[in-house]
Amino acid sequence: MPNESDSARTAPLSGDRPHHAVTSSAAGRRPEEVRSTRVDSPHETPQPWEHGLVGSILGVQILGTGSSAPDTVVPNEELASLGFDSDWIVQRTGILQRHRAPEGVCTSEVAYPAAVACLEQAGVSAKELDLIIVATMTPDCPTPSTSCNLQLKLGATCPAMDLNAACSGFMYALAVGAQFVAANPSLKVLVLGVDLMSRTVNPKDHKTFALFGDGAGAVLLGHGSGEQGLLSYFLGAQADGGRFLAQPGGGTCEPITPENYAEGRQYVVMDGRAVFKWAVRMVDLACRRVLEAAELTIDDIDSVIMHQANIRIIEAAANSLKIPREKLFVNVDRYGNTSAGSVPLALDEAVRDNKIRRGDKLLMVGFGAGFTWGACVLQW
Repeated sequence: MPNESDSARTAPLSGDRPHHAVTSSAAGRRPEEVRSTRVDSPHETPQPWEHGLVGSILGVQILGTGSSAPDTVVPNEELASLGFDSDWIVQRTGILQRHRAPEGVCTSEVAYPAAVACLEQAGVSAKELDLIIVATMTPDCPTPSTSCNLQLKLGATCPAMDLNAACSGFMYALAVGAQFVAANPSLKVLVLGVDLMSRTVNPKDHKTFALFGDGAGAVLLGHGSGEQGLLSYFLGAQADGGRFLAQPGGGTCEPITPENYAEGRQYVVMDGRAVFKWAVRMVDLACRRVLEAAELTIDDIDSVIMHQANIRIIEAAANSLKIPREKLFVNVDRYGNTSAGSVPLALDEAVRDNKIRRGDKLLMVGFGAGFTWGACVLQW
């Protein structure tokens, strides 16, 4: 466990925002315009979090949304037999329950209903898709990709690829998909975030097991007006965060053997205190960065959707950014942390609850292992 000073070095204080090169307004740019600017610190030796990619992608809109979660719901009370304290879980995380996929159900099977719902809402058939991007850290298998398995289930014929940026995965995939549409307005790109995090947590680890759930969310991207799209986005990574949050076993560095399987090396391990401190500071920084790049303030934002990891992180960021509670959409109490599924699942629920309308400006942010982060201001 790192001490307090070690944890504090994982991110800057919320007010320590480096200068960057994006100064022009997002308004008035051509629909096909795609701008990206590498952001570096003015210091001689930049800190990892001071690097990032800031830009805007206009002429893109979300044509439809969808989400899904397994039918099996595990309330906190059910975890009591494993030694968990329901009141502690609620007080420390805000989570009341989570959805968990039964044994034998794979990631693409949970993604499929979200994709179908999204296409139905948009009135688009799977045959019309030009690209499928699936953000996940819990693939069906190393190969073929989860996106290929989903393509087969949908009956689509387009290219398909996976992307892994952990809990930031959907934000990364959204920016990638938007780039394709901006470059070719005729394209329709299906972007999903989905994870079965229940497969990655150790029932004996009382610090992590109750935090995670399974779920998926999807958006369909297509051509939009010159005012629609990502008014600004900010993607970044701080690679040394892996010492605080990792799933060590199962890859080429540490293939699973009977010995390390017995040790639980296939499970996620996390230094909760360090991750919490980093997340609170990084969410503040990322949100300020995209607001500044779009030349907006929080008063210009209609809705805020953050990665649903922990209610205390969400509330701390909301307090720092002075976000009115009525602008925050929260469903962590019902789903827990669904990793890449978190932001798009919340987005779909907000859309279906009529909390998001055409013309709204959304602030969205994801953060997770790596460390990685992604934020954007989206003109709906």
